[in-house]
Amino acid sequence: MLIRVPPSSRALESEVTPESVYLSRRKLMQGSLALAAMAAMPGWARAEAQGAYADVEPAKAPGWFDEKLAHAHWQAITAEGESITPFKDATHYNNFYEFGTGKGDPAANAGKLQVEPWTVMVDGEVGKPGRYSIEDLVKPHAFEERIYRLRCVEAWSMVIPWLGFPLADLLKQVEPTSAARYVRFETLVDREHMPGQRSGFSLIDWPYVEGLRLDEAMHPLAFMAVGMYGRVLPNQNGAPLRLVVPWKYGFKSIKSIVRISLVDEAPKTTWERIAPNEYGFYANVNPQVDHPRWSQATERRLPSGLFSPNVIDTRMFNGYEEVADLYAGMDLVRYY
Repeated sequence: MLIRVPPSSRALESEVTPESVYLSRRKLMQGSLALAAMAAMPGWARAEAQGAYADVEPAKAPGWFDEKLAHAHWQAITAEGESITPFKDATHYNNFYEFGTGKGDPAANAGKLQVEPWTVMVDGEVGKPGRYSIEDLVKPHAFEERIYRLRCVEAWSMVIPWLGFPLADLLKQVEPTSAARYVRFETLVDREHMPGQRSGFSLIDWPYVEGLRLDEAMHPLAFMAVGMYGRVLPNQNGAPLRLVVPWKYGFKSIKSIVRISLVDEAPKTTWERIAPNEYGFYANVNPQVDHPRWSQATERRLPSGLFSPNVIDTRMFNGYEEVADLYAGMDLVRYY
């Protein structure tokens, strides 16, 4: 399994992986020594791994997902970086309006969604358009583990270990033409299994649409996730294929993708259409630009509670300063 660590994730000195954990990880990479790697961890690391994973319910993984290898790798790296958000929080507190507007609605309503078989239409300015099976898109790429901060525009955040591959690798696979300037993404429409799409109160004109500039999409941090916490993606988190763009607010990381289009003009995204004064195309995390109805200077890191709100300062680009060059010379107040 290929592992790449983003060059500027900006972990604090206190968050550096202990040498014993690093050496255990190297042993795991060199052979099937998952149990040995786990045993070599210091006690606090083993406790964190077991605690974050204790409430993971096994799910049937599709044939293209190597669950055993993914799970072993997750055990070996749990202690890296910032504290991992517990699995239960990451899978039971999220937005996926196709299943309802409440934070618990996705977990409650997504179980019946059919994610096998799954295809993705790739079209527009590409040399290899067509309808690709999930296997066709995933198998050419080695899984990587990316522990990313996820910052919601609603001012709460998590730290999640994703499994997947760089979005740039998928785009190279379909060969963008010289006319391609943007990437448009589209979520599944399935009113039978997605009750939020049947709601007469929904303001969304389905399907949900998101987009990136092509250079953003090609940045090494942009990621296509097929798993999390060493397991296949749960339905409520965007199975079987979702985007993760860690320097942008979470609504940009579109879930359950069924169409990817390379286009020459910026696509009109869902939240731009609904409230353009509140949700711009770029949606970069920026503590200096408040939402019209609340401050973005701080965030509530989950888990949190009434007596332990766990409020922290928000960082520019969610702490991923290596993307700053993408926006050199841009007015990030105007292009919010």
